[in-house]
Amino acid sequence: MQRIYKRVLVAGGGGFVGSHLCERLLKEKCAVICVDNFYTGARENIEHLIGNPYFEVIRHDICFPLYVEVDEIYNLACPASPIHYQFDPVQTTKTSVVGSINLLGLAKRRKAKILLASTSEVYGDPVVHPQVESYWGNVNPIGPRACYDEGKRCAETLFFDYRRQHKLHTKVARIFNTYGPRMHPNDGRVVSSFVVQALKNEPITIHGDGKQTRSFCYVDDLVDGLMRLMATSDDFCGPVNIGNPGEFSIHELAEIVIKMTGSSSKISFLPRTQDDPQQRRPDITLAEEKLGWKPHVPLKDGLKPTVDYFRNLLKA
Repeated sequence: MQRIYKRVLVAGGGGFVGSHLCERLLKEKCAVICVDNFYTGARENIEHLIGNPYFEVIRHDICFPLYVEVDEIYNLACPASPIHYQFDPVQTTKTSVVGSINLLGLAKRRKAKILLASTSEVYGDPVVHPQVESYWGNVNPIGPRACYDEGKRCAETLFFDYRRQHKLHTKVARIFNTYGPRMHPNDGRVVSSFVVQALKNEPITIHGDGKQTRSFCYVDDLVDGLMRLMATSDDFCGPVNIGNPGEFSIHELAEIVIKMTGSSSKISFLPRTQDDPQQRRPDITLAEEKLGWKPHVPLKDGLKPTVDYFRNLLKA
């Protein structure tokens, strides 16, 4: 008897996290539809999957409706780095808001489960540390980062309103800083920027005094958390923090990268970026209780394949 595959749509499947998710879903015997407009995603991220009979790629902008037959939907479609999401802030907001409406409409028609990849940026520059899901955040609604922060906050609102009004099976994950192979080398995110600068022996640029902190989650751990959230019973929807609670200052990260790459780079300090959070660390108690999830890859272990990826990319 022929196996019936679960049909899963990954919006933003050509991106850094999305491509890893597509890969993992295929290993779990799912039929995967990757939807991406390739604004920040790259075909190179998924080219090794093309040819798999259970993998399909659709070039599409989710700001326009999509009609496909699916059982589950992961909404990862939105530029996630400041350089990219501030380049066209109106489109960034539309992707989070209008794109979510379109995918929620698809989920409603298909009676499909749908997961939103939200962000720790909904907490803004937090005054509660570590951040728990019940914290409402400290966000500047009119600043240059608001297109992303407020766009994701509105997307969360839509997911919960569709759940209440239309009884949709929704899930909301708040993703903290994630790193790993297939990050965009010029996306302005701190890990990719530092690694590329170190490999080129260029000055490592820190915005601010370097005392601001972040928590870095390796992409494999993140994907595992997203899939565990999707698999939870319909009575649990989140939001739930998915991130590594290991907390490092930006200056510490720079020193680790310099040492790991054997670089001659020096650290250079630039003015602090507007609305840049001073502290960022997830409380993952809820993820541990509801998902049976916690990250397993320490920062230095995850940085090794990340550095190798960028080293090979620069050689190419």
